[in-house]
Amino acid sequence: MINVGVIGIGHLGSIHLKLLSESKTFKVIGCFDKNKDLKTKFSSEFSLYDNVSELIIKCDALFICSNTPSHFEMVKMCLENKKHVFVEKPITTTLEEASELVKIAEKHNLIGQVGHVERFNPAIKSVLHMIEEPKFIECHRLAEFNPRGNDVSVVLDLMIHDIDIVLKVINSNIKNVSANGVSVISDSPDITNARVEFENGAVANFTASRISLKNMRKTRLFQNNAYISIDFLDKKSEIVKITDFEEKKDNYAMVIENSKGDKKQIYYSNPKSKSVNSIIEEHNDFAKSIINKTSPQVSFKDGYKALELAIEIIKKVNGNS
Repeated sequence: MINVGVIGIGHLGSIHLKLLSESKTFKVIGCFDKNKDLKTKFSSEFSLYDNVSELIIKCDALFICSNTPSHFEMVKMCLENKKHVFVEKPITTTLEEASELVKIAEKHNLIGQVGHVERFNPAIKSVLHMIEEPKFIECHRLAEFNPRGNDVSVVLDLMIHDIDIVLKVINSNIKNVSANGVSVISDSPDITNARVEFENGAVANFTASRISLKNMRKTRLFQNNAYISIDFLDKKSEIVKITDFEEKKDNYAMVIENSKGDKKQIYYSNPKSKSVNSIIEEHNDFAKSIINKTSPQVSFKDGYKALELAIEIIKKVNGNS
């Protein structure tokens, strides 16, 4: 069993805490939070520590689920005590901080994982093997207003999930970034749209809002002879594939013909995906990395790259506001 502690037991931290307590791989030693009301809420179920250093010492690994501005201090403290760390996204608020954490983790040969949970969503896992050099990606992540998470820009709060996914599937350096945003109810932008151009010619459009009337988490990818749609919210995906026409009859294909008489066949498919809890999948990946001493699917370096693009988008928004 891997002895773990949870630092920050608010909305997301409490979910991690519950799932970790049910795990057969992790053993929850205790948790820490500065909020007295949260301490009272969990006092009957878990050991609550008043001193975070005492909790860190007793654990093999820590889950950092405190608010974003505190990530750097908490993660650094854990790493310097030679503990493996899972930290919720974004890894930190600045690139300097993220870079330092990457170096400390490498120095002590520690596992560092960032909670970009959508990497483990069954919708994308079912089509990842089909994604080949996408040319255009459209991402929409819309959420109803929630006071929680407004300590950071909507880019770091929501858009960063899609940023991480796009950087995973596009293997190219960034050529240009343009963005605009509007602050409606928060001190930082609540709605942001960004266009990212890559050196290989690919383009990704991102739209994120936390003051929408409905929730949406959809990504659409266009590549040579294929269109892939991913619904992260409903955990469903769709593939539309275009191939050269074959005389052989196929009841499942639609045939189209252009003005020159060229024929193509269109196939629709909805890949089946396992019904899994993405957070538990994150936990399993973290445990596997610790046990086998291998890099997790979302490493600190991945978290750094996502933060790097997110900060560039924020700079563009600030420059256009």
